[in-house]
Amino acid sequence: MPIDKKNIAACIDHTLLKAEASSEAVRKLCTEAKEYHFASVCINPWYVSLASQALAGSDVKVCTVIGFPLGAAETEVKAYEAAYAVCQGALEVDMVINLGMLKSGDYAGLENDVRSVVQSAKEPNPDAIVKVIIECCLLSTEEKEAVCKILLKTGAEYVKTSTGFSTGGATIEDVRLMKTIVGDKMKIKAAGGIRTYEDATAMLEAGADRIGTSNGVAIVLSPVCEA
Repeated sequence: MPIDKKNIAACIDHTLLKAEASSEAVRKLCTEAKEYHFASVCINPWYVSLASQALAGSDVKVCTVIGFPLGAAETEVKAYEAAYAVCQGALEVDMVINLGMLKSGDYAGLENDVRSVVQSAKEPNPDAIVKVIIECCLLSTEEKEAVCKILLKTGAEYVKTSTGFSTGGATIEDVRLMKTIVGDKMKIKAAGGIRTYEDATAMLEAGADRIGTSNGVAIVLSPVCEA
C-alpha cells in the first residue's frame, strides 16, 4: 500500500548542502519544508541561524552537518562546531566519522570522536539529536559492522549511510545490514541518491527511519503517493 504524503514527509530531511547554495535558496528550502511538513531542513552550518529564523514557530527542525563531508577534522574542532551549531538553533546535527581512524583500526579514537560530538551537542540542548555518517561506500562489510557496534556505545541517536558527496549513496543492502547490528537501539538515516518515491519507500521498508534527500518535494508529489 502506498505511503501517504503526510507520513513520508515526516521522514524526510529536506536537504541543500551544495557549496554554492545561496541564502535565497535556503529560504526557499525552508518555505517548502513548512508547506509539506518535512522533518527538518538539512543545511550547511553557516545557514543555521537563517534557517532557525525562517522556521520559527513551525514543526520543522533545523539540521546541519559537522565535519562535512570528509570527517577528517580534529575531534575538538568537530565538537566545538556541533555545540556552536546547536547554540545557533540546530536541533539535529549529522556528523561524519573520522574514516582514517576506522581504516587505521583506531576504534577507541573513533568512539571518542563520536562521543565528544554527542556530548558537546547536548550541552547547550539536551534534546539535540546526533546522526553519525559512516560513508558506507568507502567501507567493507566488516568495517560497517564494526563501526555500527562502536556507535551503540556513544549515545548517538542515528547511524547514517552517506554524505552524498563520495563515490556512492544509500543502498538497500547497507540499510538492512545496519539494521541487523543496531536493531531498535539506534535509528537509521538513508541518504545519497534517493530521488523518487520508490527509492524512499524502499529505504523505509528496509529499516530506515529518516530519509535525506534534495528531492523531497518531488517525492511527496509523486502520483504514486496517496493524497
